[in-house]
Amino acid sequence: MTSAQASRVARPAPAGPGRDPLRAVPPPALLTAGVLSVQFGAGLAGRMFAQVSPAGLTGLRLWAAALLLAGLGGRQASRVARGVVADRAWRDAVLVAAFGVTLAIMNFSIYQAFARIPLGIAVTIEFLGPLGVAVASSRRLIDLLWVLLAGGGVALLGTAGVGVANLGHHGGRPGSTVLTGVIYALIAAAAWAGYIAASARTGRRFGGSSGLVIAMCLAAVLVTPAAVASAGRTLLRPVVLASGLAIGLLSSVIPYRFELEALRRMPARVFGIWMSLEPAVAALVGVVMLGQALSPAQWLAIGCVIIASAGAALGADRAAPQHIP
Repeated sequence: MTSAQASRVARPAPAGPGRDPLRAVPPPALLTAGVLSVQFGAGLAGRMFAQVSPAGLTGLRLWAAALLLAGLGGRQASRVARGVVADRAWRDAVLVAAFGVTLAIMNFSIYQAFARIPLGIAVTIEFLGPLGVAVASSRRLIDLLWVLLAGGGVALLGTAGVGVANLGHHGGRPGSTVLTGVIYALIAAAAWAGYIAASARTGRRFGGSSGLVIAMCLAAVLVTPAAVASAGRTLLRPVVLASGLAIGLLSSVIPYRFELEALRRMPARVFGIWMSLEPAVAALVGVVMLGQALSPAQWLAIGCVIIASAGAALGADRAAPQHIP
């Protein structure tokens, strides 16, 4: 592929007045707004599980996000996709496909976890993914301390109630259901780690939100069979469709678009520090929106993971991300 051809695919769109208003917003502000948005969307999803299955709601969320993003940047995404095919830029195609797969796995798994364990606990376990990314990018011995602290926090969650059936609104459920929720949260953690890497690389290879649009459409397609099989005609109810649209906007369009822009302009370690707010915000949303009260020990466990994540991110490589040639 010639350099002229590659520029149509790999070079980000130039920043100019009116082209992308997000470029004028500081990255920390983008990440804070994204954290609040995604957790509020998760709380709204938790309220809907009595009406529609987690898989069905995941499908609605991803399709709503895909359509909203396509409306905002569909032309550019279509042009980029045609350029990838015409130029046979298969490495770029594999990159954006990997981004889509991680989105599908992450969204599907975390909603399965939300349906079985409290929101704050699920997000705390899921946050082991970003923690692993931060630790992997550092070579300092002190990072072993952060790993042990995070592991102790998750273990404390187990002794404080994850391993038994009585968990707030999840009281009365069999222990196997809670264990399944924990396993799904761990799968989401692994997918989140992959998402961070794929998101950063996609953001630098594709201009604007084109890479995100393509990946979100692929994720929606991948989740559709499970969504239809588990929810069926329930997905067509007006209240379910409206909720899916709102959840897609809050939990996918806003945070993913903000994170993609922020990752273009900040090192991964700083991203990790700001994202360490996720477990605490999730726990607060669970209390306020879902009545999922946590014990002092569970709050302490969440705090351990937050401190470990921030500490690991501080110790990560301080060099800003390099542009991919």
